[in-house]
Formats: sequence, C-alpha cells, structure tokens
Amino acid sequence: MTEERWPGEERLVGTRQEELEPEAPADEAELDPGEEEAEAEPMPETEAELAPPEEQLGDEEAPEAERDDDTPPPDEAPAEEDELPRLRAPGHAPGQLSIPDGYGVITGSSDGTRRAVGIVVSRFNGEVTNRMLESALDELELAGVARQAVTVVQVPGAFELPLGAMALAKTRRFACIVALGCVIRGETPHFDYVAGEAASGLQLAALETGIPVSFGVLTLESAGQADERVGKGAEAVRTALEMADLFSQLRANATA
Repeated sequence: MTEERWPGEERLVGTRQEELEPEAPADEAELDPGEEEAEAEPMPETEAELAPPEEQLGDEEAPEAERDDDTPPPDEAPAEEDELPRLRAPGHAPGQLSIPDGYGVITGSSDGTRRAVGIVVSRFNGEVTNRMLESALDELELAGVARQAVTVVQVPGAFELPLGAMALAKTRRFACIVALGCVIRGETPHFDYVAGEAASGLQLAALETGIPVSFGVLTLESAGQADERVGKGAEAVRTALEMADLFSQLRANATA
C-alpha cells in the first residue's frame, strides 16, 4: 500500500520542523567563523590606565617632593625683635634744626605759665580717651598751667571734635585748643570717614580762627594698640603750648 500525500502536506511538515528547531541568535548567525574568539579576548586598557600613577596626576596633585623646590618652608623663623620697627616714645617732634648764624629765629616754648587752654575730648572709646585726658592734664600741670585756666569740653565722638574745637577757639578766651579722641578700625569703612573728617575739621578750625589746635586723635587698627599710645595726650599738650607761644612771639614782634 503506497503512502499518498495530500496536497500541501509537505509545506505543513516543513513549518513544524522550523517551529521545533531552536532559533540561533541573530548575532551568531551573522558572525563568521573565528569572530567569536576575537570577541572573547579582553579589550586593551586605555593610555590613562596603562600610564604610571605619577603621570596620571595633574599639576595640582603633583608629589610633594616636586613642589618643595618652589614653595618656601612652612615654618620659617619669625623676624628677630631687633629687626621690627620700634615705636617712638611719647614726645614731641624729635630732632633739631640747624640754622646758620645771622638769621632771625622764633621758637615756641611749651611753657604754659599765664596761658588758658581748652581741651575738647570725645566720650566714644572712653576707656582710651579717659587715659589720654589724664596724660594731657598731667602734662599741663608740669607746664605750669593752673587748673582754673583749663576748660574741658566733652563731645560724643571724634566726628564732633572739630565743631567743639571751633566753638572753643571762637570765644578768644584760650591761647590754644587740645583735641583728644580715639577711632578704632572696624569691619566697615566707617573708620576712614571719621578719622579723615576729624583731621581735616580740626585743621580747618585752626585755620579759620587763628588759634592753634593740636591733633590728639588716635587712629588704631585694634584696641590693643592704645596702651602704648595714650601718651599722645601729653604730646598734643606740648604741641599746642609751643604753637601758642610761637603765635605770641609773632604778635609781639609785629607790634614792636
């Protein structure tokens, strides 16, 4: 008995065989023989991975040994105390002038006998200005100025010193004016404005009235600098008395 096939059976059989056989991956089907071995080999490392660690470091991460040549040693010895600038001891205008013989010379004296002195002092930073005032009053006594001939005027701060000095000078009762104040630098530009205006205002008061006004205002970077400078009060007194005596001699010579 012969086996008969009905039409289309071969096509169905082929379709069933394709369904039963597993499909090969697309990548494997497209690769030629020998390509699988090439993919299995590890990829070569990049130049950065192959380079020694020293070469992989940037300029900023260079070894410390390479930077030691350019950078100074961290612990340099501080300058000796003898090399640091020394502060001038309290005193007025050190040094002498050499004037040839034959010239007329007028030199003021810090003798305060028979002279009235006005002092204008700021209350701001009073822990410093109080000590400056004490220094100034002690110097006035040493100069021979009687206590009743001294008038002390208090103002709020250094910014008000010029106005107080101007008011004292305009009374024409005082031979000279001593201005005392203290300005300490802070974190804002306030220091520059106050110190500059106090200096220029006191000079203006002297120029407009013709009465000597001495500048006894401390301009400090920190409060710790005040201890060595409170003698500025005494120095301002000597300056004012010397200028007052100088003016007196000039007037006497003019009327002679």
